[in-house]
Amino acid sequence: MTETTAPPNKAKTPKHAASPIDVPDYGLPKFEMPKFDLSNMEMPEALREMTEKGVERTRDACERAKVASEEAADLLENAYEAAVKRATDYNHKLIEIARANTRSVFDYIHDLLGVKSPSEFIELSTAQMRKQYETMATQNRELCALAQEMATEAAEKIRTAVSEVVNKAT
Repeated sequence: MTETTAPPNKAKTPKHAASPIDVPDYGLPKFEMPKFDLSNMEMPEALREMTEKGVERTRDACERAKVASEEAADLLENAYEAAVKRATDYNHKLIEIARANTRSVFDYIHDLLGVKSPSEFIELSTAQMRKQYETMATQNRELCALAQEMATEAAEKIRTAVSEVVNKAT
């Protein structure tokens, strides 16, 4: 048997000219982008008027949006100032509660120093625990009510402010 060996296929690839954006040159003619001189172009009067009205409406809408956003920022600032005042009230209440609890502990310790028997100690401790539990329940109710008022007031001010701005914008 005779074997014929074919020479290896060496396909030659065409060399491409390098372009500024590395696009291969396939031998196509190069065209430049046409340059239009729009200043000499005649525009129909109706199109010009419509364009001017559109630009005017856009400017008015942008101005109204700017005013509305500034008003919204002012109203939100006022709402947050009220929330800060309520948060300050809440913190004052916490300090007042801490003072009352500290006084109660010192009074309890003072009373413990006068205890003469274990039964008196148990009676005093039980009374202190009951008193402290009732005080804590009252304090928690006061704090919850204050926090609820704070959240309700802040939410109402923000809701009112946003609705006023939206109504003015439309």
